[in-house]
Amino acid sequence: MNKRRVVITGLGCVTPIGISVDSFFDAACKGKNGVVPISSFDTSAFSTKFGGEIRDFDITQFVDHREGKRMDRFCQLAVASAVQAIKDCGVDFSKEDLDRCGVIYGSGIGGIQEIETQHIRLLNKGPRMVSPFTVPKLMGNAACGTISMMYGLRAANFCVVTACASASHSIGEAFYNILNDRSDFMVTGGSEAAVSPVGVSSFCALKSLSTKNDMPEIASRPFDIDRDGFVIAEGAGTLILEEYEHAKKRGAKIYAELLGYGATADAHHITAPSPDGEGAVRAIEMALKQAGIAKDKFDYINAHGTSTELNDIAEASAIKKVFGEHAYKLSINSTKSLMGHSLGASGAIELVATCKIMETSIIHPTINLDNVDPRCDAKLDFVPKVAKERKVNYAASNSFGFGGHNACLVVGKV
Repeated sequence: MNKRRVVITGLGCVTPIGISVDSFFDAACKGKNGVVPISSFDTSAFSTKFGGEIRDFDITQFVDHREGKRMDRFCQLAVASAVQAIKDCGVDFSKEDLDRCGVIYGSGIGGIQEIETQHIRLLNKGPRMVSPFTVPKLMGNAACGTISMMYGLRAANFCVVTACASASHSIGEAFYNILNDRSDFMVTGGSEAAVSPVGVSSFCALKSLSTKNDMPEIASRPFDIDRDGFVIAEGAGTLILEEYEHAKKRGAKIYAELLGYGATADAHHITAPSPDGEGAVRAIEMALKQAGIAKDKFDYINAHGTSTELNDIAEASAIKKVFGEHAYKLSINSTKSLMGHSLGASGAIELVATCKIMETSIIHPTINLDNVDPRCDAKLDFVPKVAKERKVNYAASNSFGFGGHNACLVVGKV
């Protein structure tokens, strides 16, 4: 049997710097910053008062008002990005075998805003006033279930929850689903909406967030010596994966081919990565091996790049261990520098960025990178401050999550 190939034919995203792929990527290339003072709740008592908050998002641009009201914000963001991606790929579902079309979608936290809302209602008004829509809105699988029902997609349908690696693991599992001939068309990605009182205060309690309240626009600074923690953000990214012949038959535009997927565990600490990046090394190596592409053919890596000391140092170390001297010929950037860390959505948004970088040959900058931490190695090309032109034929995207979850996705031009 001939090996099945998997390609990316549709993109969608909702982010703090753009509520469409074109607006997002244009802003990214210009180095626009999406980190702002939080306006959706009172932060006066919080040690961190800012985040990657999405302003001017209206779910009724994508579904009717009644449907939108029945979704937690994380699900709204997922649906909006999925509608974009499905439109972008140009599929006509009336001509598809819907038993061969599915949804695998991730979220690190799920409907945290609904939990907060209903808990307040419970305390103030009693149990009889808790909404009957509470469970359908808060459950982590609400996004994948909703997208499936919107389009009647009946193949594999499940949610991956692996913290900040959720979206990348979802994409990888959708990739395997097509490779193993269980489907031909998959909607996949991740969504998160944890810029909320409990979401922000929880990470404040961990002391993992930046506290640059006077200058939030410079707070997210991956690989920089003056970083002081990550910036929490919300967002969603969706990609359409298809079997290559299936996509070609219907004349679909192909952004890239998904060539490899690696998934490993640090087995080290519930929040801290393995200091030497050992788990990340194995995930990247696994993805490269499956892709079958020589390491010196790679041009670009979209780094996890969280703006935390432990992650930045471990990831830089892992890249050097995997690629050796070729690491110094790679371009490496962090999309999180632009808008913060959207947790379980980040891997999907970053793979969307990677696809656009391959399409346009423009690598968006890592903004706020004034002085590279020597432990991250200033000789590496982190694309500081200004976008650069570079043809990218092969690329990797890294995602690492609390719990020691590591994921790497490898893509190439078709």
